[in-house]
Amino acid sequence: MNRKGSDFAGLSVALVTPFRDGKLDKPALKDQIEFQLEAGTHCLVPVGTTGESPTLSHLEHEKIISEVIQITAGRAKVMAGTGSNSTAEAISLTQWAANEGADATLQVAPYYNKPTQEGLFQHYRAVSEAVDIPICVYNIPGRTGRNIEPETIARIAEFGNITMVKEATGSMDQASQVLAMTDLTVLSGDDTMTLPLLSIGAEGVVSVVGNIVPRDMLALVRSFAEENLNAAREWHNKLFPLCRDLLSIATNPIPLKAAMAELGRDTGELRLPMTPLNDSQLQFLKETIAHYGLESVSV
Repeated sequence: MNRKGSDFAGLSVALVTPFRDGKLDKPALKDQIEFQLEAGTHCLVPVGTTGESPTLSHLEHEKIISEVIQITAGRAKVMAGTGSNSTAEAISLTQWAANEGADATLQVAPYYNKPTQEGLFQHYRAVSEAVDIPICVYNIPGRTGRNIEPETIARIAEFGNITMVKEATGSMDQASQVLAMTDLTVLSGDDTMTLPLLSIGAEGVVSVVGNIVPRDMLALVRSFAEENLNAAREWHNKLFPLCRDLLSIATNPIPLKAAMAELGRDTGELRLPMTPLNDSQLQFLKETIAHYGLESVSV
């Protein structure tokens, strides 16, 4: 089957938003983007969950989208995180991203207000009708409090510019249903689930750990695409402990930013209500990245 959204197959990286003294650290953002481009990352995903979007002002949200598009300058795709639990707000942010030149938008399911399945359908219909760029439905019920059921995704998939699903339910059954019922491209929304999801028909990943080891995540995805299953399994087994620990020590992106700070690639600064790792957590993180073969540096 030729699936909609297959041009976004491969490695997408959910970028952190670097802060320094409470403000966007633009030089660090540029360095991060260049790091990803040098690694061969296919698509950059700013201002999603990993980018601490809930703590950004609307002006900051728009500014970061614009900065990423301008710095990337067509060297990779940009899928801007523009979702909201307010449909009007999601439309406004998405129209901004489209006008700035984003290649696609990542639309998280409306969170906290827990709409019905009909409400979810109407939300995505309204966003779809407001813009022309491809839309990736982001289904992460652990964060939003509401699963977009496969039957609802099948209804949403009828809209021409709904082309992808970022699958973060943790359910292989749900992913299988979406793949069987629609022609949408499925992207893993959980690093540890990338290979299992590829095995049933997913075509890529929106990665968190790709912020620090994009080449390794890309090698996993490419190995599978080239039908080198032994190499794909080897990369999965190597990456799994790092992915698991970065997602289990504390809420994303707290451990990721700490790891990036240890590697000299970020200040590690967070915005409340996100708080830094405690001493024991930080020591565990240091051991994890050292075991992987990454070298800590002073920052």
